[in-house]
Amino acid sequence: MYQYFVGLDVHKQVIAYCIKAADGTIVNEGSIKARRFDIDQWVQSIPGPWRGGLEATMFSHWIYRRLAPHAARLELGNPARMKAICSGKKKSDKLDARTLADLLRCDMFPVAYVMPPELEGLRRQLRFRRLVVQETTVFKNRTASLLMETGIEYEKRRLHGKRYFQKLLTDNEFIDSELRPLLQHSRKQIESLEGMHEQILTTLTRHPQLKQRVLALSAIPGVGPVTALTWALEVAEPQRFSSIKKAVSYAGLCSALRESAGRIQRGPLSKHRNQHLQSALIEAAKIAPIWNPTLRAVHEKAKQKGNANEATIAVARKLVAYLLAADRAFHTTRLSAAKPDGVCSGMPDLSK
Repeated sequence: MYQYFVGLDVHKQVIAYCIKAADGTIVNEGSIKARRFDIDQWVQSIPGPWRGGLEATMFSHWIYRRLAPHAARLELGNPARMKAICSGKKKSDKLDARTLADLLRCDMFPVAYVMPPELEGLRRQLRFRRLVVQETTVFKNRTASLLMETGIEYEKRRLHGKRYFQKLLTDNEFIDSELRPLLQHSRKQIESLEGMHEQILTTLTRHPQLKQRVLALSAIPGVGPVTALTWALEVAEPQRFSSIKKAVSYAGLCSALRESAGRIQRGPLSKHRNQHLQSALIEAAKIAPIWNPTLRAVHEKAKQKGNANEATIAVARKLVAYLLAADRAFHTTRLSAAKPDGVCSGMPDLSK
């Protein structure tokens, strides 16, 4: 039983807090600067064992890590389920902190999953890699558009090859002194970003926390290292999902359900999802049927019933089932190997 319940409304520079007793009495409330020194000073003022909660935002994770050792229990709240805050007629930082404390006190706080600290930094690197890929695409498209704007012919498939690009700059008489520096600058940016991408990918695939897991997931035909890394770092722990349907929902590969008065309506793919995992799975589903006969059959069957996009989503859902099964088997094998009398369960049959 906790003596105090602490609601924290977190912002970039300020944290509003409310400390309540079990009977709902406000013990203390106010605001502090969102700085490590101020947080360390404030947490000492809480009079007894406490349970705390804060809404998951861009700024909340480092605060969560800072406060967790001092709390009897500290939780991050799912912002999509914080209906008690967003539906109120009046809204302020003080009222939000009070509401969070009441949700904790009534045991109705919507808990969000917290990434293990050893994987959080690696996930940040992987998401940065995605930004690098997007910027590389921007510069490649800009290089092509510069050539098209000036009416210069080029081979599309070879344009971004180092030798062909250099030959184009040297031999083409229509590339003037104003255009040449722009093309050279774009090329330098592309090479720099590609080197950065390769370095990040190599670091992640060889990391001790991920190496064996990525190899196990990549054993599935049609799953490459990027897809395996994205699954490993966005899912973190496969035991989070008790069923394939929940994993599919988390990846944003199912539509939202609306049911009223006996009428059921299905919309487009739900926006409540992990967008990084969704993008990786859909991109993988576009080429996975080339390497995996089972996924090819899934794609053809779905395409006969609908269109190519629906077939891609069907393949992505099947990939989720494969990845979840392989990840569970890997974790089971690792736990069994850690026990003296453990028996390895092996990889699942992915041909079904």
